[in-house]
Amino acid sequence: MIGLNRVQLIGHLGRDPELKELSGGQKVCSFSMAVNRRWRDKEGELQEDTEWFNIEAWNRLGEICDQYLAKGSLVFLEGRFQTDSYQQEGEDKYFTKVVASQMQMLDRKKPVEV
Repeated sequence: MIGLNRVQLIGHLGRDPELKELSGGQKVCSFSMAVNRRWRDKEGELQEDTEWFNIEAWNRLGEICDQYLAKGSLVFLEGRFQTDSYQQEGEDKYFTKVVASQMQMLDRKKPVEV
């Protein structure tokens, strides 16, 4: 049986990236990303909804995200969903994140002032 776990997102960073180095030498960069969706309802009124995603980028991609991205940056991300768990007060808690495999900056270049 073959499966596919792939997600593509275009959105804005909700906070500055945070880079951490783990004990084994690996680096992981984490940040949140907002993806907006707009549509018109039955009455023709414009509606908008925002979905938030937790993002992880590992090793070199994580370093690049930390160096070049900031809160509000517009980016395209491709990756996979991953569900992790932890225990809180004896109860299992689950959360889903996106583990990025590719990132492309979409912000327009800011004009250089002379």
